[in-house]
Amino acid sequence: MGNAVFLVLFVIFCAILVGCGVISKRWVRESSDYILAGREISTFINMIGVCAIGFAGTTVALAPGFAIQLGLTASFTWGIIYGICGLLLFAVLFANFIRRCGAQTLPEYLEMRYDGKVRSVVAITSVVGMAGILANNIVSCTNAIAGYTKWNSTVIMAVIFLVIIAFTFISGLWATTLTDFFQVTLGVIIVPTVLILLSQRYGWFDAINAAWPGGNVWAAGLTGATLPGAVPTYPSVLNFVICFAAALVWGNNYYWMKIANCRSEKVARKSFILAAIILIVVFCIPLGIIGAYAGAFLGDSFAAPYGSGAVAPTGAYGLIAATFPALLGSFVVIGAVAASISTASTSALGASAVATRDIYQRLVNPKADTKTALKASKWIMVLIGVLTWVLCLFPGGPTYLFAFANCWLVPPAILLGLGAIWPRFNSRGAICGALAGMITMAVFTLLGDVLKIFTVNSYIYLATLGFLVTLIVAVLASLTGKPKYYGQSGWERVPTATNRKDVKLDDTDRKILEMIRLGHCYMADLTDALGVDSKTSGASIENLDQGGYIVRAGLSGSKFYTFSITEKGVAALPALTGAEAEMAKEGLNPLYLGLLKVVMENPENQAEYIQKNGIKSMRMSSICSHLTRQGYIIEGGLFKRKLRITDKGAAAVRKYA
Repeated sequence: MGNAVFLVLFVIFCAILVGCGVISKRWVRESSDYILAGREISTFINMIGVCAIGFAGTTVALAPGFAIQLGLTASFTWGIIYGICGLLLFAVLFANFIRRCGAQTLPEYLEMRYDGKVRSVVAITSVVGMAGILANNIVSCTNAIAGYTKWNSTVIMAVIFLVIIAFTFISGLWATTLTDFFQVTLGVIIVPTVLILLSQRYGWFDAINAAWPGGNVWAAGLTGATLPGAVPTYPSVLNFVICFAAALVWGNNYYWMKIANCRSEKVARKSFILAAIILIVVFCIPLGIIGAYAGAFLGDSFAAPYGSGAVAPTGAYGLIAATFPALLGSFVVIGAVAASISTASTSALGASAVATRDIYQRLVNPKADTKTALKASKWIMVLIGVLTWVLCLFPGGPTYLFAFANCWLVPPAILLGLGAIWPRFNSRGAICGALAGMITMAVFTLLGDVLKIFTVNSYIYLATLGFLVTLIVAVLASLTGKPKYYGQSGWERVPTATNRKDVKLDDTDRKILEMIRLGHCYMADLTDALGVDSKTSGASIENLDQGGYIVRAGLSGSKFYTFSITEKGVAALPALTGAEAEMAKEGLNPLYLGLLKVVMENPENQAEYIQKNGIKSMRMSSICSHLTRQGYIIEGGLFKRKLRITDKGAAAVRKYA
């Protein structure tokens, strides 16, 4: 009876996911829509998306598991580190930087900052790392269902795999956006409900403490073990920070994409902060308490040394689900399935985005048009699925899969941080550090987890070792190489008559200069408007900077990708006269003014205006970002962007009508 009920709920669940892909298909016109949703994502929807990533199969397994192994303090510490040091700090430090730099993927930024070799290495290895996270969540989901239903694991894995590929294949990021909304809604209902029911059944913390060995569920796990602080082996507070902040978030392309897809840096920062708070309060803390209930009242069901049964501590959520009636128990398991699939789909899209933009469009078919690139991105998704299926068979199950994935995500986090704050850091340091860290972790993964010859984790956690190797080698190697011009001794940020060189301007340089003269001040505006890879716009900006035509706002952080035009730059462009000159002073041109007029008179005609003028989705993002900063419009809309004109915008339309 229980399996039949679960099957019905599972079929309905899968049908809704695929339906979300079909519904959102009409929003996808080109590959940028597929992997970045045209930078249209709002605060609420991005908050839900980040929550969906955090509410993962890993969270459902680890939060209860740490409570059983190390006590509630350890479980809460893990959740807070992931939420605060990972998500919240990432947004505070990098939201402005990532959204303004314009790169759609992390490897794309690495080429703009370093060179093509760094991008190629990180792109290939990032695909493997994100496929490993995808496989980890598929296996976790499979284990949850198999543990509850006793069905064949291979069949379950195949079905889960096909469902994920199906809805992401159809509509990409728009599909995952809709499904995230549905899946997080399920989690927000299910997890607190389970906690309330358990408190009604057993009592609150006094009851847990009374049944807990040692009488203090906060201090230690079932066996008396506690969470160490700054020790190199796992688990410890130090390794939680490196693994669940640096590796899992900072060096992960799909967290980069969750910032890059937002309407603005403010939207990105606010959505990440809210998501971090919700994840801690609604998911991580309640799941830890659920684990405490399982340990206190079902402790004998766990495998040695925790009890005399066969259930691993990471299976506590499923064990609790099995104690409820069939309908409720099935619903609880569906919550775990939703958690796994939400993160798995984002991992699949993150890997596909890198493979499409950083490998296919750059190395395989650089001349691909938008339709060809969109078609390729979908089939690349299928190939990612094949790689993931192979990784699902990786020895050791979800735990080792997660460690394997981290091997490829720690080094990019180092390159991102050093590149953002240290102008002297160069491509030699980047490539040497990345290769050293990745090779070190890959070798020790092979020796320990696969061949069982030597286990480095007995002395230092693999991700921590990779972090240290990457950082040390990157810094030392960088000191032996020549940095880009802005990192060299004597370079002055503000141009003068004597500190710049003569450069020739091409068509791209002039187009960018014209946009900066109009008031487009961020690299993202320029890259999106031109519809080019960041390496092209980045090279043009460096040329203009060295020639003294523009000036950067700073040499680190988001100011590095914020520009203004100099008098020399204005002189290099054709002079504007009459109304066009007046409009340019106010950040407008005839195209932008026409859009404002449409928004003011009849917003329903916006799509017709965009199509008539051949404005692609990313260029529209550039225009909307600029007009919003200038105060002419306000961007709204839950899913798709909806524009509303301001008093200033209406005044501009009347002035130049």
